[in-house]
Amino acid sequence: MAAAAAALLAAAGCDRLAGVAGGGPAAFKGVDITGADYAKELTLRDADGKPRSLADFKGKVVVVFFGYTQCPDVCPTTLAELAAARKLLGADGARVQGVFVTLDPERDTPAVLKAYVGSFGDGFVGLWGSADEIKAAARQFKVFYAKVPGKTDTSYTLDHTAGSYVFDASGRVRLFTRYGAGAEALAADLKRLLAEPAA
Repeated sequence: MAAAAAALLAAAGCDRLAGVAGGGPAAFKGVDITGADYAKELTLRDADGKPRSLADFKGKVVVVFFGYTQCPDVCPTTLAELAAARKLLGADGARVQGVFVTLDPERDTPAVLKAYVGSFGDGFVGLWGSADEIKAAARQFKVFYAKVPGKTDTSYTLDHTAGSYVFDASGRVRLFTRYGAGAEALAADLKRLLAEPAA
């Protein structure tokens, strides 16, 4: 079962795509994973050292993405698309919370993480922890990642699942959005979730 899940959430380096097989109702552009038995908990610290969990964002639609700040394209593109989607939503964009979880706590210090997510505008928070805490969080979300050695010990890259998890305002995981779907598609899904009454 775990192997099948890993195959569905295809691993991707920052120069490759990851996708999920199948699809949800036509009303959603992303993959509907409502009722999934994973991606239920996320407890790490923000760049100021404050403990954070998904419950902190209840009342907002939350988009969670695992990546790293030195990622050359997938990570910044994903966050930029989320920022663009929030703008497309107008005033409702303030009800969308972006959460970036670093997979590279060795290099992504709190200061680096704070500056990185801040460059995409308001409405983003960066989360970090120890290597073991990050590994546990990634496992909870079925996120694959692996270090790819570089020319030096500190110039490595990471292959990782390239997609985001979207939670509704009640804190339930609802969608997996594929990398590269575009801001318009994401905004359409976020708009639908924002229209739902929070439990």
